[in-house]
Amino acid sequence: MRILLSNDDGFYAPGMDVLKKIAYSLSDDVVIVAPTKEQSGASRSLTLHDPLRLTKYSDTEYAVEGTPTDCVMMALNHIFPDDKPDLILSGVNRGANLGEDVLYSGTVAAASEGTLLGVPAIALSQCMGNSEKIHWETAEKLAPAIIKDLLKLDWGNDVLININFPPVAAKDVQGVQVTRQGKRDLTNLLIDARTDARGRDYYWLGYRPSLGSPSEGEDLQAIEQGKVSVTPLCLNLTKDTLVSALQDALD
Repeated sequence: MRILLSNDDGFYAPGMDVLKKIAYSLSDDVVIVAPTKEQSGASRSLTLHDPLRLTKYSDTEYAVEGTPTDCVMMALNHIFPDDKPDLILSGVNRGANLGEDVLYSGTVAAASEGTLLGVPAIALSQCMGNSEKIHWETAEKLAPAIIKDLLKLDWGNDVLININFPPVAAKDVQGVQVTRQGKRDLTNLLIDARTDARGRDYYWLGYRPSLGSPSEGEDLQAIEQGKVSVTPLCLNLTKDTLVSALQDALD
């Protein structure tokens, strides 16, 4: 099994080192195509107005000066066009990808692009909680067995799997729960206004989501309860149950 690794935290991110360990526990055939620098919040954006520069570190490791989506497209269509992967793993993200995070996440975007191109894909994130300590060992220890179980299933052509690991030590995890995408009660967007040395205004955007009061079965609640959240995400965004009503209204 050939496994392609990517992320949105960058080629040298700590989570990529964790992802390598996870991948090599599953296969000896692992390749990496990841962004040169952090691309958090890039979602499924493409680089269309600037050139993509590719750095080759070895026959199996490449960095792209672009987005996570760029990386997967380059991997499957240019770097390894005749030896495509059997599985794409994206992550391990530094922080959660829960609820509406999946709409912004470059981690989920890399998995989404792989799914669109016909390769089963999994996004992995290590939640941080309120502690400065990141329990990378939790994802490292628990991910391989979960991935093996997932690979026994046929997810369908337009589905990717989004896995979030709770911000606790592996021994304290309260199990694995299949969840649906949740929605926070509150998200805090911070706009920090500053002035540069030439007197020009500029701004830093900060995104600090809170769990809120999640409902039963949501990814947010699973993490709050110390469980691993496994969410199947569908790329087709059509609201099928509304199609008929819309058609009647517009006829």
